[in-house]
Amino acid sequence: MSRSCTVSRETKETSIEVTLDLDGAGDYDVETPIGFLTHMVEQLARHGAIDLTVRATGDTHIDGHHVTEDLGITIGQALAQALGDKAGIRRYGAATLPMDEALVTAALDLSGRTYFVWRVPIPKAKIGEFDSELAEVFFEGVARGAQMNLHMHMHAGENLHHVVEVCFKAFARALRQAAEHDPRARGVPSTKGTLGQ
Repeated sequence: MSRSCTVSRETKETSIEVTLDLDGAGDYDVETPIGFLTHMVEQLARHGAIDLTVRATGDTHIDGHHVTEDLGITIGQALAQALGDKAGIRRYGAATLPMDEALVTAALDLSGRTYFVWRVPIPKAKIGEFDSELAEVFFEGVARGAQMNLHMHMHAGENLHHVVEVCFKAFARALRQAAEHDPRARGVPSTKGTLGQ
């Protein structure tokens, strides 16, 4: 059964289209107006083994907030759609990854209930043209769009590029684990018989 889809989001502020395949090989073709954001979304595809195509434009003459948030929401919505009823998946995923001095844990539950915790105390600064606080905005958007429970915790880190990049990589690995087919699973991984209600 195909676990791929295309989701579009159009507002007066942004135009976003996301195509993904959860059972891909990590191939990507990502275009956003913010170089660092493009690089980070490429990490999601590569380390999550998700084939991902993204076309995102928006009012970056104001700042990067709208494009970043709407892209997060749209990727989340595409994940939810591709997962379908979630029968046979592992549901939970967690990864703790290092990148030089930085160490971050991402833990998530594809529960169908949105909850987001961000414990990544980084200073507000620019990484290229990307405002560092937009990392939190992106992941909150993904959690909301996908209706997932997502916790992000930083254990160590000083270099902003390293901290944010390892957040994306840890999330990608946790998502890959949670979305994988569990060969021992029967039906939806919940005693309720459904996820999201």
